[in-house]
Amino acid sequence: MLMSQPSFMAGFDSASGMANALAHYLRGEPFETIGNPPVLRGPAQSIRRFSRKTREKAFIAAGAAETISPRRVHRLDLGAVGDWLADEYPDTTYPAVAIGSSNGALNHLYAAMGIPWLPQTILVPVRQKVHPDDPKEALRRGERYGRRLVEAHPGIQLHHMHDPNQDRLMVRALTYFRIKRRVLGQDYEQLLRDRLPPGGTIIVADCRRTWTTTQVAERFVFQHGAPGGATESEYHHGSARVAEYLRRYDSPVRRWEGPELDGQSPEAEWGFEPSLLDDIQRFADEHGHRVVRLSFDDPEDASPLVADLHRWWYRRRRIPSNRLIVSSFAVTEPYWTARTGSVPFWMKFNTEPSLASLDEYLRAVDPYDEIYLMLFQHGVEAVGVPGKEQWEAVLGHARRTGNTLGVDLDEFPLDFSHFARYDQAIPQQIPSRYPLPAPLQLSELEEFLAGHKDDYPVEYHH
Repeated sequence: MLMSQPSFMAGFDSASGMANALAHYLRGEPFETIGNPPVLRGPAQSIRRFSRKTREKAFIAAGAAETISPRRVHRLDLGAVGDWLADEYPDTTYPAVAIGSSNGALNHLYAAMGIPWLPQTILVPVRQKVHPDDPKEALRRGERYGRRLVEAHPGIQLHHMHDPNQDRLMVRALTYFRIKRRVLGQDYEQLLRDRLPPGGTIIVADCRRTWTTTQVAERFVFQHGAPGGATESEYHHGSARVAEYLRRYDSPVRRWEGPELDGQSPEAEWGFEPSLLDDIQRFADEHGHRVVRLSFDDPEDASPLVADLHRWWYRRRRIPSNRLIVSSFAVTEPYWTARTGSVPFWMKFNTEPSLASLDEYLRAVDPYDEIYLMLFQHGVEAVGVPGKEQWEAVLGHARRTGNTLGVDLDEFPLDFSHFARYDQAIPQQIPSRYPLPAPLQLSELEEFLAGHKDDYPVEYHH
């Protein structure tokens, strides 16, 4: 029996969701119901019959159920993360292991290569209620516990993230503590010693996305807002559409007043803390490993590259490359994407900038016959969330079929039953079947990159 995920680590987060999905692929298994127990499929599907308020409360309750007491945060056994991953990934050696930023596009690359990924950043949801539109109070209430956390763990950096736009429902019940490793730690080092033979490659996912933050203490920053529908300026200075959003949600304010900003930091969820690279290089030198790095400025920069790489790879394998599956945030399914011979394209969230990046990609490439869409449901009609017509327009790029996979666009972004339907929708709507392929070799990735220099905003350092 597989080890349970550490209880302090959020299951609804990008890091845990992507690692879990990748582990299922490497074990040759589908990733069911976004990693939730299949027994929850029935209740999740039935929730669409309830009122909006009831669905919102259920969503908040699901998040609150994963929280830990703020009094526990300094006693976390962070080494349990590596132990869990060592149990999740098949017990064998690999030609490469990836480490670093969460990224749904690269997760499909790791699946294609048949290699595991170790996240730098995890989310610890802390049980604490605060009004979503009061970031100063959010910082005040989290500061004491954050200070104790970083003092107890010198090898980490804490990013207290407060997003009153996309995470409006969740932050009513919990505080987002995102922990970044500055060093590998004994657990990751042991996993690398066990799974990566001498001469193996460490692939570093280096997302350079930053955010303007407030320094709270050494290795501890507060981040008001996050990449998505609203711009960074709108979080800090407001706008007409922020005011309208706050009015619709009966907020007592018409703009957010965050703490004073004093610096730039790696973005809490997606950004790579570069101090880890030094420790990776140190470990690689000691154990005879090669280090390569994929560097990019925005999480979605890797999406066109990975999609086109799959098209190129499918043609080499003599299978069609005319079907696209679009995933969103942690709603991803590498297993069925591969089994149906579909090209993966990942959006970091379900907002207008992500839709625009997808639209731009589809306008630039040879048309796809089929386009299928999965959308993360976060329950908030937030600033910058597209409507039904906008999603239907991008699906219209398909030459033959453009459709969602278990999403009711009339209910978006509150169609929480989508979490229990998307995994079954793929094999039900797409009849094509292919065996899981032999892994894509690192030499093949390098061949593709060498033939497409300057085509993508991704740098490959080797």
